[in-house]
Parts: sequence; C-alpha cells; structure tokens
Amino acid sequence: MNQTTSCVVPAELTGDLRSYELVDVRTPGEFESARLPHSHNRPLDQLDQHVGDLRELQEQGRPLVLVCQSGNRATQAQATLREHGVQADVLTGGVEGWRNEGRDVVVDVARWDMNRQVRGLAGAIVLTSVIVATFWTPAMYVAGAIGAGLVFSAVTNTCGMAMMLAKLPYNRPRGG
Repeated sequence: MNQTTSCVVPAELTGDLRSYELVDVRTPGEFESARLPHSHNRPLDQLDQHVGDLRELQEQGRPLVLVCQSGNRATQAQATLREHGVQADVLTGGVEGWRNEGRDVVVDVARWDMNRQVRGLAGAIVLTSVIVATFWTPAMYVAGAIGAGLVFSAVTNTCGMAMMLAKLPYNRPRGG
C-alpha cells in the first residue's frame, strides 16, 4: 500500500508550538545541535518503542508533526507510524526548512550536521586515497569503495557512513 506523504510547511505551524507534538527523529546528537522549540527526540531507529505514546497523543487530538534535518527520515518515520495506525505529518524541509523561513531553533551544542560530516569524511578519504595512490596503488580501491558506497547511499536513501558517524562520542548528547 503506497500512500503519499502528508506534509506541513513551517508557515502552517502557528501559535504556541506546544499545541503540536513535534517529534524529531534524528539522532540525539543532531537533536542537541539544532532543534525546533518544544520538540521531542524520538530517534528513527527507536521509533517503534514510542508508537503507543504517540498514538495516545493523537487520540487526544494533538497533531503529530515529524521533523528531521531535511525531511527524508521523517518520511520514513511516517511510513513506520502508518503501519501502526498512527497518522502524522512531515515538516517540509525539516530543521533546514524551518531555519530558511527565519524561524528560531534551539542550539545546545554547535556541531556539524550529519550530512556535512559525511561529505567531509568521504572527501577526506577520497582525497587521501588519490594522493597515496601515487605511491601505493591499492589506495585507489579505497577511493572506489567510498564512491560505490555513496552511490549505494543515493539509490537506497540510507547512509552507512552517517550511521557510523552517529555512534562517535562527538555526535552523542552531552551527559549521554
């Protein structure tokens, strides 16, 4: 059953944001770096544990709005919740769209977002591999493997490198 994504744009979230249940499905480290005011972190990989609570909020008439960096993970979360009979909207453009509309975000810790970290790490590995390949030919295979991984990431809309980076202490919330 292929349902279309139900979305809201930042301008549609008016009044007191506490009247919405803003569910941020990014990693705890990303959530700590920049989030919408009054949002709650329910990481995508742990969303199944929160279905009951979210269903109760929906039954109380509280509109559920899913948030991530750009909208991709929120769309995946929406599909997961639909499988459990919970309806939620996706915030179009995610945190970036919210910022681009000139709306405030809460920042506890300044970190690069996951997309920027992936681009930086992938670029550094490929650049190093190309430089080293002039002396050691097998380094070309590292660059090729990274390139293949990035293509796979684009095709499947997942990112193994981001999942790996999310586990690093740098991307964990303070005190957690």
